Amino acid sequence: MDAKASRILESIALLSLEKCAVKLSRISAGKWSVSDVRVSTRSMEETIKDHASERGPGAAVYFEIAGEHPFTAMIVFRPEDIDTISRGFLGFSFSKLPSLSQAQELLLSELGNIILNSIVSSLSNALKRAFLPSAPKCVQGEPRFLLEALWTSLGSEKPHRLVTVALDLDFDKSVTRSEVLVLIPESMEKALTGASEPY
Repeated sequence: MDAKASRILESIALLSLEKCAVKLSRISAGKWSVSDVRVSTRSMEETIKDHASERGPGAAVYFEIAGEHPFTAMIVFRPEDIDTISRGFLGFSFSKLPSLSQAQELLLSELGNIILNSIVSSLSNALKRAFLPSAPKCVQGEPRFLLEALWTSLGSEKPHRLVTVALDLDFDKSVTRSEVLVLIPESMEKALTGASEPY
């Protein structure tokens, strides 16, 4: 793993999502914060194994980004956090259902769009290249199903650089944790390490 690429990706992820957390805190009833940033090289199976301790289905919002360096960005939500997120972000609660309603999917898609676009925009600025995100997709299922979607657009299960960011929402004496995952292709790594702008 190239140490410079890791430092660059960690810096971009941390700064972009800290700014996003400040923005979300201004428009939400709760306080958002970044609690952890990690950069590693993982295969799809290794990432699934990392999440093996998570029981039960979850929900995720992701989109694929086209362009010179296609990549995928995803945010994963725990089902038990949906009520707190809806009250903290919108100010009112959804009724609890076994699966997400259309309104809940729209909420998560909008929230995911804000969060994921913040890191995509920062990567775009760092490389001085335009990226074209697809419309956000909201999916539900077991961790394996959600994480397989992350690898689909790259067309390979081989190891890639994986940026993982834990994003917390503190609201009404509860703390939720969402996880942002960005899968970076080798071509983008090389472009970032070759960029003249310091990080």
